[in-house]
Amino acid sequence: MRGWWQDLTDLVLPAECGGCGRPRTVLCPECRAALRGAAPRRVRPVPEPPGLPVAHAAAPYENAVRAVLLAHKERGALALAAPLGAALAGAVRAGLREAGEVREHEPVLLVPVPSARTAVRARGHDPARRIALAAAGELRRTGTAARVLGVLRQRRAVADQSGLNSRQRLDNLAGALAVTDGGGRLLAEGRVVLVDDVMTTGASLREAARAVRSALDETAVYGGVAGEGRAKRIEGATAAAGVRTVRSAEREVVDRTREVPGNAAVNGAGNIMRAAVVAASPESFQ
Repeated sequence: MRGWWQDLTDLVLPAECGGCGRPRTVLCPECRAALRGAAPRRVRPVPEPPGLPVAHAAAPYENAVRAVLLAHKERGALALAAPLGAALAGAVRAGLREAGEVREHEPVLLVPVPSARTAVRARGHDPARRIALAAAGELRRTGTAARVLGVLRQRRAVADQSGLNSRQRLDNLAGALAVTDGGGRLLAEGRVVLVDDVMTTGASLREAARAVRSALDETAVYGGVAGEGRAKRIEGATAAAGVRTVRSAEREVVDRTREVPGNAAVNGAGNIMRAAVVAASPESFQ
């Protein structure tokens, strides 16, 4: 109900710029330029957690950009989802271009990092999912088949991340996310891009990548992705070893799909998993 009421008031009440507070505009030209004025770039947290997919961001998380994201997330300025989604779409495109992935027949699957249910209830909306939906719409309008897959869920409670250092955040989130039943099959249907509004230490995206890899590995091994190809690979691996069991051959198939050099995660369908965010900490920009 709160989200519905906020959507309505955003339409009928005078707006103010989410970045600087200028009246009667959702986002003024100066703040829009801060959000989308520069080309999206590769970002690496310092220190970079192992298993983090290659990530791109539209802008540094500072000044007007920080204010816009907080206005959307914490103050319910839902009209900001459209410009934030456009910025996120730019980061998604940059990652796909870098990977050389121009397969128009295969959709881009935007997988938002989920917020805790208590946070969603308190805010009245899920910021990352809302921005992801706007980004998917922007990508479709510019010729890229895209859709949002909200298949990640928190399977245990986690502590508040504020005040934790990078190592503590990794420990706090380890094993906290899982893919819903049947989600692995959906993820195998396209190019997976993990998305979020902000990346600071990379702990959330790293945990999301682990959960997605796990689901895709299981799907690949137990019949969701590979089909007959899986059986042939297992048969060949078993014959080459002579004494290897089918189970160990299955494990080899899984291990070969985990990671490639440069921290780029390979999913169960053989595609490179990417990550994209609206903003990242300034020191993470290359």
